[in-house]
Order: sequence, then structure tokens, then C-alpha cells
Amino acid sequence: MTINKAMDRRAIPKAASETIWRAPDGHKLRRIDWAASAPDRGSILFLPGRGDNYEKYLESLDEWHRDGWRVTAADWRGQAGSGRLGNDEVTGHIDDFATWVDDLAHFWEAWKAETPGPHVLAGHSMGGHLVMRALIERRVDPVAAVLSAPMLGMAGPPLPLAILHGAAKLMRGIGDEARPAWKWSEKPGEMPARRRELLTHDDDRYEDELWWREHRPELVMGPGSWGWVERAYASTRVLEAAGAMEGVDVPIQILSTSEDKLVSHAACERAAARLPKGELVAFGPEARHEILREVDDVRGRAMQSVAEFLDRVAPKASS
Repeated sequence: MTINKAMDRRAIPKAASETIWRAPDGHKLRRIDWAASAPDRGSILFLPGRGDNYEKYLESLDEWHRDGWRVTAADWRGQAGSGRLGNDEVTGHIDDFATWVDDLAHFWEAWKAETPGPHVLAGHSMGGHLVMRALIERRVDPVAAVLSAPMLGMAGPPLPLAILHGAAKLMRGIGDEARPAWKWSEKPGEMPARRRELLTHDDDRYEDELWWREHRPELVMGPGSWGWVERAYASTRVLEAAGAMEGVDVPIQILSTSEDKLVSHAACERAAARLPKGELVAFGPEARHEILREVDDVRGRAMQSVAEFLDRVAPKASS
């Protein structure tokens, strides 16, 4: 694995290009691609989390590229540079997670046709959730998948999923479903004071995100909507259904931390046990939610684990 500590995380690498992909219904999704280096190692498609953008992961994406992978990342419909689906520019809304699964399935087929194999799918947080759902529904067919702090369950009250989903249905139904489900800040556009404590111990990497938001205002996003919350619980019930994960015959590595305050570490542990070819790389107090944007020692361990996993389960295709 090539660690490039000198990389400028506040600039698009020269080897990468930003373009637009159109979904079948015409919706524009932003993407970034690193042309395959020689010799080709294969291709990785990375999907970020809720409210995320690919700029936050340039460091990891570029490292994979330097290791020989052809790398692509894309926004989800309705966030970052791929438009909005709610009533304002900061609340993240979706009609149903199936819309995102459809986008992923269509993008996957087009991307796979234009890139060298083996093909690997990776996702962070909500991106990991959607990768898992697409695998369960057999909408994608990677040789392996890597999930960073995947939202296989949300952190919150230790109540049965059916009760949490029922409460979210009630909240969705008593007002505009596109209204924000939680407070972002007293001042519109200002980050919550404790947000940094949820994401990473690395102050510089956290500041990188704020820099990108300042220089690309279209990246700014705040809370999810009540529609998003209810649909997230509904989609989680798809993942939790008996036999769902057990039917996924794809090697999957899950990076998760017991200190995560946004997604459920216990759900990640259960998933690793349920998946026929699942494995868990567990972190403790040294890591917060954004494991791939943590301090060097923690992030280095995560990236090394991914590299070793891919060497085992996604060997370079024979020429």
C-alpha cells in the first residue's frame, strides 16, 4: 500500500477528472475518476455517506489509485454536487432508499463496462448501507466489498427496530416529510459545535472538509429529513430480514468502531457474523465514525487492512 503523506487534500489530484453521469431518468450525478495506472490492478467504486462528498476521501481514493487501482467515486442523488430533493439547500431528503439503489445499479453496470476488473465496491456510512442493500437484492456483482463504518443500524435508543420505525412513521406523517429531523445549528449554515467530536480525532482532516464546503458551497448539507429517517429505518428492516445477509456470497470487510455515535457498532458485528464471507476489523476509542479520515496511525491500520483484504479476495485479473 502506498501512503502519500505529501498529498494536498485540498486540491483535485492531476490524475483525476470530474464529470457528470446521467441516470436513466436524466438526473445528473457528479463523479470523479482516476484513470487506471499501469499495470492495472482492477477497479474500485466508492460511495460516500449521508450528507457527504467525495472531496473528503480524496486522500484514500488517490492512495488506491497509486496502488494500481482504477478509482471512481460518485455523489448520491440529492446531495453534494448532485442536486437537492427537499425544500431547501441543506436538508437531505429522499422518497425511498430504493431510488438510490436503482442509481447504484445503473451506475454499476455502466461503470463496470468501462473499467478493468476485478471490480470492487466500497462505501462509507449510508454508502455502506446502500452497498449492502444492493448486494442483498442482487443489483450489483462485485468480487468484493469494503464497508467503512456502514450504517447497518443507527446509533440511538436501544429499542426494537419495529418500534423505532413506527415512531419515525408517526413523525413523518404529522407534517412536511421534507422538514429537518434534527437541529443543525442556531445559525443557518453554521456547523454544530460538537460535530467534530463525532467524526474524527484528526483536526486537520476535519478542517479539510470545512475548507471544501467554503470553496464549493454546493457541498454544504445539514440534517436529514423525517422522510429520510423513516425510509432509513424501513431500509434497515430489509437488511435485518431473516436470510437477507446470509444470502450474500461476496467477501465483505467491515471497518467499525465501538466508539461510533452515529451508526451501530453492534449491527456491524452482527452483520460480519451473518455474512458467509464477512469479516470485521474492529477499532476502539482510538477511532470515531470517519475511520478513513482518522489520525495517521489509525487510518494507516485501516488502509493496510483493506489492502491485505483485497490482495486476498480480489487478485489481479490474468492478462
